[in-house]
Amino acid sequence: MIKKLYNAIFILFVLVMVYSCGKGFLDAKPQGALSESQLLNTKGVESALIGAYGIMNGNINGTWGNYSSGPSQWLFGEVAADNAHKGSNSTDQSPMNDIELHKVNPSNDNLPTMWRVYYEGITRCNTTLRLLSAVQSSGTDKFSDARATQIAAEAKMLRGHYYFFLARVFKNIPYIDETMTVQQAAQVKNDKDVFPMIEADFKAAIAGLPQDYSKPLGDVGRVDKYAAESYLGKLYLYQKKYGDALTLFQDVIQRKPALTSLAFDANFNIKTKNGAEGILVSQSIINPDGSGDNANVGDMLAGLYGNSPGGCCGFYQPSVDLVNAFKVGADGLPYLDGSYRTNPYKSDQGLSGTAVDNYTLDTTLAFDPRLDYTVGRRLVKYRDWGAVVPGWIRDQPFGGPFVAVKQSINQADFSGNVANGANYLNAQNINIIRLSDVYLMAAECAVETNALGQAKDWVNAVRTRASQLGPILTVYNNPAAKYQIKNYTNFPSQEYGRNAVRFERRLELALEGHRYFDLIRWGMAETVLRSYMDFEKQYVSASQPAAFTYADWDKGMPIPQEQIDRAQGVLLQNK
Repeated sequence: MIKKLYNAIFILFVLVMVYSCGKGFLDAKPQGALSESQLLNTKGVESALIGAYGIMNGNINGTWGNYSSGPSQWLFGEVAADNAHKGSNSTDQSPMNDIELHKVNPSNDNLPTMWRVYYEGITRCNTTLRLLSAVQSSGTDKFSDARATQIAAEAKMLRGHYYFFLARVFKNIPYIDETMTVQQAAQVKNDKDVFPMIEADFKAAIAGLPQDYSKPLGDVGRVDKYAAESYLGKLYLYQKKYGDALTLFQDVIQRKPALTSLAFDANFNIKTKNGAEGILVSQSIINPDGSGDNANVGDMLAGLYGNSPGGCCGFYQPSVDLVNAFKVGADGLPYLDGSYRTNPYKSDQGLSGTAVDNYTLDTTLAFDPRLDYTVGRRLVKYRDWGAVVPGWIRDQPFGGPFVAVKQSINQADFSGNVANGANYLNAQNINIIRLSDVYLMAAECAVETNALGQAKDWVNAVRTRASQLGPILTVYNNPAAKYQIKNYTNFPSQEYGRNAVRFERRLELALEGHRYFDLIRWGMAETVLRSYMDFEKQYVSASQPAAFTYADWDKGMPIPQEQIDRAQGVLLQNK
């Protein structure tokens, strides 16, 4: 994101007060120093649009507290699945334990955070569209037709994204657009499918964003036609409209550089952020005064614990099951049948006393090389921080022996990229959609339309790129595993291809916020999670099959109780 867009983000401190509907979108009276009439000019509209972009990092203001709304969706997308534990200890942020165990009640404080933040984003998008219409209809301070079209497209693209995030979690949500008054919005029920309206927004974005796929105004942080096509394809995939989705994914793949020419680890290196693989990216920056409310606030709890360079909280710990899913057989392929759980690798989990000090790493295990670019493990070098040590984990019996990698940055890059006195608040961007995700969504569509050869080729492109990764070293400077990855020679059946694509998504996109939502749309969530809990309980006490209460969450997690109360009968609770 160039300086112009970075600096404009600071207008948020004013815009939050102008456009916010308090802590819930049903509150009627925004408070602040400015009125909409004061923004009825081209500068005001552009500023309002930047305010709409500002919600992409999942944060309205401040730093602490906006964890469930982070763009990585680590809590709902990964902890609620089989890839990660909440981590830390059992008492810190204890309502998150209930997300992990799927015994979520409507008063869980993670629900209203998600709801408030993204309805705030929707409010800002609607305000931008309303101001734009008024400016273009009056006076001489007007946009060119081309720029007005782009602004509308950007606002609708963002609005579609915010609605999609909400619909994945809650499913049954009210749809509010720029034509409604506050009074009308307060009477909108949550009994209609919002996907058609999201589709309309994405289609408008495709039509209105620069047709040469460039960024509006040349600003790298803005949405473009790649993002709009990819997101509409994703929406179609969720609706099982595989042919429609595939057409869009193919267009993106054909126009983008070949995936094999792009480095996997560049996606998680702050020096190479905003590279060619990013398609929809949440921008992060440390403010000039060193504060961090425009940083990657949502992932701050994942800062490693104790005396680690991150120095925070020790949340978001990869599961034993995920780590073992990276095992490969002699053929260099993953164990699609689940047999990776046989004789599992569990690091130093379960050891105590001198056995912990004397623990040695088995470097003869055959792993996909993406493992150690995704997960930190004992005696293996973690970025440039040194090898992971027990003190970097807050409560290992509870959260497990592993830590997450992708959201952190190298110590050498701390200067200017971490908040003052808070190394756990960094400027790492978050990929909401990246190119390998598009490859794998395209492969999924190809499998479902029985184009197995094409599906195999897209999966193999992802694996070929992964094979280019260099080894991660141990504290003794030798490779931390017998790294191996090979391509599939064929997909002998549709079911085999389906399993291969789904497994590849788990490996390639691990800890990027996709897993739980994938399981839901595949209709596998309860089966997979019950099996996972039964396995994981042997090693990590956070996994409690007896406490696992899987409601029919494919109908949505509970609507926040505060919103039910405020709506006074307008909103219906998910059941």
